[in-house]
Amino acid sequence: MERRIYDRMRGLQATHWWFTARREILSAEISRLPLPRPARILEVGCGPGGNLELLKAFGDVRAIEPDAESRAYAAEQSGVPVDGGLLPDGLPDLGGLFDMVAAFDVVEHVDDDAGAVAALGALLKPGGFLVTTVPAYPWMWSEHDAHHHHKRRYSMPAYRRLFDAAGLKVRRATHFNSVLFPPIAAVRLAKSAAGIKGGDDEALPPAPLNGLLRRLFGAEKAILRATDIPFGVSILLIAERP
Repeated sequence: MERRIYDRMRGLQATHWWFTARREILSAEISRLPLPRPARILEVGCGPGGNLELLKAFGDVRAIEPDAESRAYAAEQSGVPVDGGLLPDGLPDLGGLFDMVAAFDVVEHVDDDAGAVAALGALLKPGGFLVTTVPAYPWMWSEHDAHHHHKRRYSMPAYRRLFDAAGLKVRRATHFNSVLFPPIAAVRLAKSAAGIKGGDDEALPPAPLNGLLRRLFGAEKAILRATDIPFGVSILLIAERP
């Protein structure tokens, strides 16, 4: 990602509605996995570390992050060991396999996405879980994706095929961020059609609006507890190593 994106994430990850509601959803999904307690957990591509505290609730956590400044910040703030490394072939020796590996909005950044998923799966113990998120729908591509150095957005079938090819068993595959999907999609399509550049998808809204958006997005925890969601801005896929 661009340097300014990494730096902005430091200030937004604790309070912005997208980060906070996503953590609520991810925590709820992870809590339903049959992990040992404490589990051995790895986050790959942790950025400035906004998800490390939630992962610490489930076990002993390590992390990998290629950006040196974000790596140092994440380690200092969380107390979690954060190593440098790159997917798929530049990962460090981590001293064993993991009960769970997390890659939240990571795979879309890697040129060799099939190799990245295979490398993530190889970090798992047999019976371990790979928990991932990626942006959905190639037709939603926008300047936001370009600024974040995304290589692609995914259809659900295309994303599932990466896990099938890696020999991983898909345990759950669902969209999320669905309540806010219509306005987000409409704005991005309108900007694209009009050739509008600039704007700020990530600015922190005023507190009342930020709280409302967090509640709307976070309410999907209850929906996901009952069923998969057929559409949304993002994909959540959880796979298991046989």
